[in-house]
Amino acid sequence: MALRPDEFYDHALAFADGERRLPLSRMTGWDISPFEAEGLRVARLRPPVLPEPPRQGEDPSSCHSCAARDEGLWLDDHWRLSQISGVGVPLVLMLHPRDHFDLTDLPDERAAELGVLTTHIARHIETLPNISRAHVYRIGDGGAHLHVWFFARPEGQAQLYGSWLVVWDDLLPEYPAEVAATDAGIVAQALTASYGGTATIGRAIGGGDPSPPSEGA
Repeated sequence: MALRPDEFYDHALAFADGERRLPLSRMTGWDISPFEAEGLRVARLRPPVLPEPPRQGEDPSSCHSCAARDEGLWLDDHWRLSQISGVGVPLVLMLHPRDHFDLTDLPDERAAELGVLTTHIARHIETLPNISRAHVYRIGDGGAHLHVWFFARPEGQAQLYGSWLVVWDDLLPEYPAEVAATDAGIVAQALTASYGGTATIGRAIGGGDPSPPSEGA
């Protein structure tokens, strides 16, 4: 059985200093870290908050993603794909079920579609010129309506490898919007050809909680 919240907190505090600060992680020593270890320190570990605050969209009547169920770059009867604007990497897309589901309550049929769609979207992102990899994230701490992130990693930028990519995305200057919109349209058209559905003009919709995965979306 997993540790209770108080047990987890006490366990972590046993490794913290007098200010409740844990040592720097191994990740900060990686050569792809966006931060230099010298002068960097960990935030104080806060005690658990119970019950946890509700996520955006716990009530479907106030869910942002449900309100935008007919909007996006691409749509079919059950899913929609949107583009996230104002990012630093070449392209960030988000896949949402059009009906109000989280990952753990997806019907099996929708779950099977999610697996196939994830593969197709990642494949089309990685086919774009100057893109090496599609990073895929589902976190769900900020929004109750399932939203799956797709980050396009630019070719050749070795510092943007791995789990630091979402932090670099927040640090980089905003990527040229017209270039990103063109690439998003290419992915939407390719998805229509390979999977079905309809590519649309749409607009950038975050859905759920549009903060990046590093902030607990």
